[in-house]
Amino acid sequence: MKKFYLLLALTLVTCTGVFAQAKKALMTVTIKTPSVQCDMCKDRIEKFLAKEEGVQKATVDYKRKTTKVSFYTDRTNIENIKTAIANLGYDADDVSANDESYQKLPRCCKKPEDSKL
Repeated sequence: MKKFYLLLALTLVTCTGVFAQAKKALMTVTIKTPSVQCDMCKDRIEKFLAKEEGVQKATVDYKRKTTKVSFYTDRTNIENIKTAIANLGYDADDVSANDESYQKLPRCCKKPEDSKL
C-alpha cells in the first residue's frame, strides 16, 4: 500500500510540474514601430519594456523600424506590449502613440516632419 501512495504522489508531482511549465509559454513577436528614429528611441523602449511584467527581452531595430519582443503568454499579451510602447510616445502597429508622451520626447526622437518645429 505504501508503494501505491508513493507512486500516486510521484505521479501528481510530475503532472503538476508538466502543467506548470505548459502555462509558461514564451512567445516572440515583431511589432512595427515606424516612429522610432534613433539610438535614444531604441534605448528608451528596450529599458521600459524590460520593466514590464512578463517581457523577457525586447530588441529595437530603428533602421528597420521594428521591435522584437519575447514574453510569457501567461503574464502579458501583445496588446499590452503595444499599449506600453504607445504610452512611451511611439506608434506600435495599429496603436497610435500617446500624444502627451510624444510631445515630451527629445527632438531627435520625433518624426522628421515634427522635429523641424
